[in-house]
Amino acid sequence: MNSTEDFIKHINEGYTSKGESITLGGAILNGEAIADAFVKIPLKTLNRHGLIAGATGTGKTKTIQVFSEQLSSFGIPVLMMDIKGDFSGIAKEGEEKSFITDRHAKINLPYQVAKFPVELLTLSEQNGVRLRATVSEFGPVLFSRILDLNDTQSGVISIIFKYCDDNKMPLLDLKDIKKVINYITEEGKEEITKSYGKISTSTTGTILRKIIELEQQGGDIFFGEMSFDIEDLMRIDENGKGYVNILRLTDIQDKPKLFSTFMLSMLAEIYQQMPEKGDSEQPELVIFIDEAHLIFNEASKALLEQIETIVKLIRSKGVGIYFVTQNPMDVPSGVLAQLGLKIQHALRAFTANDRKSIKQTADNYPTSEYYNTSEVLTSLGIGEALVTALNEKGIPTPLVATMLRAPMSRMDILSETEIQEINNKSRLVKKYSELIDRESAYEMLNKKITVIENEAAAEAQKEADEKAEEKAAKTRTTKSNNTTSAVSKSVIKVLTSATFIRGVFGVLTKIFKK
Repeated sequence: MNSTEDFIKHINEGYTSKGESITLGGAILNGEAIADAFVKIPLKTLNRHGLIAGATGTGKTKTIQVFSEQLSSFGIPVLMMDIKGDFSGIAKEGEEKSFITDRHAKINLPYQVAKFPVELLTLSEQNGVRLRATVSEFGPVLFSRILDLNDTQSGVISIIFKYCDDNKMPLLDLKDIKKVINYITEEGKEEITKSYGKISTSTTGTILRKIIELEQQGGDIFFGEMSFDIEDLMRIDENGKGYVNILRLTDIQDKPKLFSTFMLSMLAEIYQQMPEKGDSEQPELVIFIDEAHLIFNEASKALLEQIETIVKLIRSKGVGIYFVTQNPMDVPSGVLAQLGLKIQHALRAFTANDRKSIKQTADNYPTSEYYNTSEVLTSLGIGEALVTALNEKGIPTPLVATMLRAPMSRMDILSETEIQEINNKSRLVKKYSELIDRESAYEMLNKKITVIENEAAAEAQKEADEKAEEKAAKTRTTKSNNTTSAVSKSVIKVLTSATFIRGVFGVLTKIFKK
């Protein structure tokens, strides 16, 4: 038996599966594709998360497309966070071309065109299914971590949530929590101090500035109602295919705070709402996070810890998370250690740092008697990748260079007309298009402040009236006294005059009598 036959046996034994599996492509040995040596990933292990990495232009997007097509075919829904906007073509059938036919002939894998059910989601004002969440749904811990608050500031956020819960004030959007902060700093300062303790105005000022920063990155659009129901990510179409939910993020590439906020809230919501699945035969949902470095580069330490925790726990809910980035080093080691499937496209070595990075990347993969990993990483062609996964027993499969199959759907984006057609037919677009602004903390506090101001005004008016009455009384008393005094003076004057006259006339009388 020659080395090629040994290699085929090595791959087929390593990637065999008793249950259902997806076929990524065929193995490569010495730079040549090998027929009938298929690289298959068991559906049972797809909730163990994964990494798809490689330099720009090496075929990562098409790999995600192939992966998503296979999942959808098995009735597994997909959420794809599409930063570059080049994934939408999965909604239309592909076109068989000569290079596709040649590729599939080399690995002896049939090719057929197909299209898949798609929902187009958006965090902004693009056309599509609007995704929103309320501040209350985040809770004080997650909201504090998104704002990167310290312990003291996080404590104030907890007080705010507790105050709103105690007073049945919904926190729906950012204007609600901003209003509460202003209220506890000004009109309601005494009320808060009495019931919850004293709060520093410098602390609330810092929190308010951080909220404004989030608001400027689009948080004012994201926070609100109606909230997106994660059950709407789990839909299957009439043909038994899982929906591919494409979150279009092309207009928020410069807003990493909003991106990480949404991602973390979505994962937390999925984790809280979905029941435990244990080791099920296939995942309930698979999430692809493209350009994952945008999250990790901007995330605080607390946020990274939260992501790592959720990644560890969410697999028991039947959810697989796949990070897509240029270099595996973009993903924190704590997260990288949780990933069962790794698909590594080519890396480029232009500098000493590049070569060092390639060496580090190679060390993260299993050793192989058939490959020099560092060399293969720089020599892979477009649509080729090193693959290692977990078999049904959770044991890492052999490292294999793989010629990936071509997507069955269109390898190009949809036109604006085609996007509009999908949105026009979407039940979810209609469901989430209306912005609901029901009475919440903002309106309730405004009413409360109005009552306080009216009471204060009434009290001030009462005091003013009392002072006016008191002044009037004093004025009346003074006038009365003045009048009495004047009368007395007049009487005295009259009496004095009369006495004088009487005296004079008396004297005169006496004189004339004489």
